[in-house]
Parts: sequence; C-alpha cells; structure tokens
Amino acid sequence: MAHWKDSLAIKAVNVLAFVIFLSSNAYTSLAPEKGNWGAGPHETYITPERWIFAVWPVIHTLLLGMVVIQFFEVGYDPVVKVVGWRFPILAVLTSIYSALNTASTEHGEHHDRRVFSILAFVALLLSAGVISHIYRDLKVRHAPSSWIDALFVHVPFSLYHGFVVVLLVVSGFAAFGVNANKHSAGVITKILVFMALLFLEATAAGYVVVMQCPTTNTLRRAHACPLAHSQFYGKGDIGGALVICLSLLAIFQHQTASSFIHWSALAFFIISLVAVLRATIAAFRGGRIALSDEERAPLVV
Repeated sequence: MAHWKDSLAIKAVNVLAFVIFLSSNAYTSLAPEKGNWGAGPHETYITPERWIFAVWPVIHTLLLGMVVIQFFEVGYDPVVKVVGWRFPILAVLTSIYSALNTASTEHGEHHDRRVFSILAFVALLLSAGVISHIYRDLKVRHAPSSWIDALFVHVPFSLYHGFVVVLLVVSGFAAFGVNANKHSAGVITKILVFMALLFLEATAAGYVVVMQCPTTNTLRRAHACPLAHSQFYGKGDIGGALVICLSLLAIFQHQTASSFIHWSALAFFIISLVAVLRATIAAFRGGRIALSDEERAPLVV
C-alpha cells in the first residue's frame, strides 16, 4: 500500500509545476482580451471559433484533481509510476508555448510576429512529443482501476492529446500560412486546409476505431494488423475524438469567408461526430459495433 510520503519529491514537483506553470502562465494567451485566445497572431483559414479554447480550463481542472489524488493509493501508480517526471516537463513546455504565442500577438512588426509564431509551433511540437509518450504509456501500461483514476488521470491526458493535435494544425497555419484578413484563399491554401481538415477527421476516427487482429485476438489501432477487422469498441478513446470533433465544428462556425472551407469543415465534423456517437453507444453497451466494408476502407493510405 502506497503511503502519501512515498516519492514525495516528484509529488512536490508536480504540485509546483501545476501552480507555477499551468494555473498562471498557461492561461496568458487564452484571456478574452488577448484577441485570438491562442490561435496565433492573425486570422488564418483554419482559425476556429474562440469557444473551443475553453477546453484548456477543463483539462487543467481535471489535472488539479490528478495532483490531489497522487497522494492517495488510487493515484500513486498512474501518476507517480506511469506519468512520472513527464508531467512537470509538459507543464513547462505548455507554458513556453503560451508565452511565445502571446508574444506573437503583442509585437507589432510582421517579422517579429512570424518568428514568435514559429517558435511557439516548435514548443508545441515538443509538447506533443511528451504528451504522446504519456498518452501511450497510460493506454498500454495502466488500465483505469476506478472512476477516479479514469476521470482525473486518463481523461485529462486524452483531452490534452486530442487538443494538441488541433493546436498543431492551427499553430502551423499561423506560423507558415497567409493572413486571412489580408489575402483571399487561393487554390493552394484551400487544398492545404482541406488536407488539414481531412487529417483532423481521420485522427478523430482513429481514436475510436479499434482493430481486432484475428491472429492474436487482441485489440489494436488502425493498420496495426494487416488482417484486422475495424469495429467501434467501448475501449476507444472518446475524449480525444470529441475534442477534435468539436474543433471541426468551431472551424466551420468561424470560417465564413470561403464557402469551400466552411462546408468542408462541416462535412468532416459530421463524419467525425458519427464516429464519436457510434463509439459512445458501443461504450454504453459494453460491446462493439462492426463496420461495413465501405466504412472499413481507410480515408488515407
């Protein structure tokens, strides 16, 4: 039985990391008066509506619960043994991204804004690497032992992972794309945005579509087994998929200048929403929903 004094150093660092980095600096670029709420220094053709950034307070509230339960037996293994020192590293990188993103909105010179946007994108890439490692280890090494474990450990990192995928796309266009307030959407821009929307939809589906490999009779993600059969299992990651799904809705709502981008975002939102709903139904049934041959065909090879 784990005692609250066990591994006290990492527990103390987790508390400090949350208080110093996530509860203060991480919200700097998300304040209402900061314009784009973390979407970059200027409008792009994939900038979402502001309400989607309310995902951050939800994530951080759940992470506060994680910081608390690490002192109890239910949270010791997932927080201390599985997540470990990567949580404070993630908190620092998120804070750096937030600060650089804020700097990109406050500097008047176009060159300075571009430089800070690129640096923010790089910081976000590093954050994505860390959160991906945490996310994978939680999936592979630690199944939720209770609803407390699931709610305060698995869910926040699932939401975090899904939202970082969205932010990478948004930040990438902010760093390297055109200013939507100054330039109309050309053919290349529309193609790139369409590919980005397709990527987000395919990623959302990938969260909830689990493959059953007949050779090992195990559940795997897409393309993990060449003979696998795609099905919606209750074990799919609904949280991460839902974040991306809602982000597509936010992009549809905000992007009204280009009809092509506007309706493409809506189409991909509907497709991803269907996947999320089917996975949710499978979760409540405690079973699975099989896909037809047409539905099983991958969007991207």
